[in-house]
Amino acid sequence: MEVSSAVTKPKEKKRKMSKLQRFIKNKELFILSLPGIIWFAIFSYLPMFAILVAFKRFRLHGGFFQSFMESEWIGLENFNFLFKSGDAALIVRNTVGYNIVFILLGIIIPMAMALMLNEIFSKQLSKLYQSVLFIPYFLSMVVVSYIVFAFLDPTGGYVNGILKFFNMQPIQFYMEPKYWPFILTVVSIWKSMGYNMIIYLAAICGFDKSYYEAAMLDGATKWQQIRYVTLPMLRPVVIILLILAVGGIFRSDFGLFYQVPKDSGALIPVTQTIDTYIYRGLSTMGDIGLSAAGGLLQSVVGFILVLVTNGIVKKIDRSQSLF
Repeated sequence: MEVSSAVTKPKEKKRKMSKLQRFIKNKELFILSLPGIIWFAIFSYLPMFAILVAFKRFRLHGGFFQSFMESEWIGLENFNFLFKSGDAALIVRNTVGYNIVFILLGIIIPMAMALMLNEIFSKQLSKLYQSVLFIPYFLSMVVVSYIVFAFLDPTGGYVNGILKFFNMQPIQFYMEPKYWPFILTVVSIWKSMGYNMIIYLAAICGFDKSYYEAAMLDGATKWQQIRYVTLPMLRPVVIILLILAVGGIFRSDFGLFYQVPKDSGALIPVTQTIDTYIYRGLSTMGDIGLSAAGGLLQSVVGFILVLVTNGIVKKIDRSQSLF
């Protein structure tokens, strides 16, 4: 036993020395990574201590840390309030329902656009289309809300202008909830389509061209090449994006559901999601603990959904799983 321990100690020392040597050798890379590490430590890990606010009756007075220490511990009371609220079913239905539609269309439409752009022979024309479709992704939701308002304005909007031209009654869009599930879906897909399309297009451009050459020699049509070559090779990309998207199924784009509908009270039945509910609760009641509980619930549910989805994918095909 003494001999074996004596043999292992030099090995451990050598292993530690090798790590130190690697650190010294790559010290420039570690120094370059310091800003990112510090940023994540301050803005991602340090705020995690505030998770405890979700379990307190938090009242802000005399600074955050003083309020945090003096606030009463109430356990799961904030979470009970969320579930017992009369709007609980509505906000969960809206949040999950919209996200399911966004996920499905956010896969199908960008993939179709990427496949079409890949068939354009002119590189200049292809880059032009990519740029035009990618620009909306960089627009703020405040800007998008004004673009939507320009179309839907009850008095001078483009849509009502067309309706008046054909002697039809103008529509008070910001007072009619029935139109907004479609409007919000169109706006969301229009804004995010370019980003997802670029991901699929980059994957397609990286495929080995010999597969397509072999398919052409076998007499495959363009549609058959897409169906039997391109789509199967896109499967890993689709699965990764799907897993990541499912993790955010309990979250919503605050700007899309609050700023685009102009915070219209008449549209709350179709625009109230968990994020807007938390914001309205914080702005009206000033209950920081309740808002923290809602945010924590979203994160925990999202984390569980990612694990479940990845587990299902791993059982079907282990090589396609995220981790």
